[in-house]
Amino acid sequence: MSSHDIKKTNAMRLLDQAHISYKYYEYETNDGKIDAVSVAKKIGQEPEQVFKTLVTQSPTREHFVFVIPSICELDLKAAAKAAGQKSVEMLPLKLLLPTTGYVHGGCSPIGMKKQFPTFIDETALLYDQFCVSAGKVGINLCLSPEDLARFVQARFVDLIRFSEN
Repeated sequence: MSSHDIKKTNAMRLLDQAHISYKYYEYETNDGKIDAVSVAKKIGQEPEQVFKTLVTQSPTREHFVFVIPSICELDLKAAAKAAGQKSVEMLPLKLLLPTTGYVHGGCSPIGMKKQFPTFIDETALLYDQFCVSAGKVGINLCLSPEDLARFVQARFVDLIRFSEN
């Protein structure tokens, strides 16, 4: 796709400014299926290579960002340990937009209102490229996990448990 076909998201502009290469995929959202596993199917990527961005808060209202494979669940104990907190809980959905500037299904680890401490599940390192939201429902970015980690100052840690379905 040429970059003329699309209005770039803030995340894309930030990566461009940092000279970080990425590919992007647009996908249909009319069916309402915007969860990361559905997105993986729509963009022709393996579900374990498409990651979702989850925002948590500590009891003291500090925020932490976790980027994990679409097919997994965040292990809140492992997340709290990584963040150096006693505990973390998922940020209530109504606080996502005011806290990050992003909506549910379009939350990117790149370009949030504030740079929160960010952690990427270590399975990302199995891939040359992995996919995350571009900051808008309907667009995903694929880039090097190391490039993303450097850009958002993230650490790679073990964060997941596999869903019980």
